[in-house]
Amino acid sequence: MELKLARCTVRDWRRDDAESVTKHANNRHVSATLRDRFPYPYTIENAKKFLEVSVAKQPRKNFCIEIDGMAVGGIGLSIGEDVHRHTAEIGYWLGEEFWGRGVMSEVVSAFVNYCFKEFSLNRISAHTYVSNPASARVLEKAGFVLEGRLRNHVVKDGKVLDSLLYAKTM
Repeated sequence: MELKLARCTVRDWRRDDAESVTKHANNRHVSATLRDRFPYPYTIENAKKFLEVSVAKQPRKNFCIEIDGMAVGGIGLSIGEDVHRHTAEIGYWLGEEFWGRGVMSEVVSAFVNYCFKEFSLNRISAHTYVSNPASARVLEKAGFVLEGRLRNHVVKDGKVLDSLLYAKTM
């Protein structure tokens, strides 16, 4: 898959993205907004392991965000099972030096449209921590609707936080 957008390209991951991924992912401000399975510090070994799995999986559901030839972020889809097989959740991250430029708003919109077409989905959701209002704005700009506040939903860095549940439907 390759989506050429105004500010970036969304494409398949490649094994040679490891160095660039490590550079942009190894940032406490980035990891603070994500689930704990996204490690900090983020090492070259973490990048290589992630890329091995991502490159091998079919159909591809995790993609690279590329700016100026560098892998600077990622976006992915987790499809539900059984009665949830027509729903999915997205997750995304972007290197801090590219924050505030409209990159993720553009990526999320294009990616969601791609996913609705490619994966026979009726609904795509996303969670964001209340401590990350920028992510909430990204989702709203992409047409997601706030469905609720999940109180005491996660523990991140030793703090109990609320999450916001957003969704977009066909």
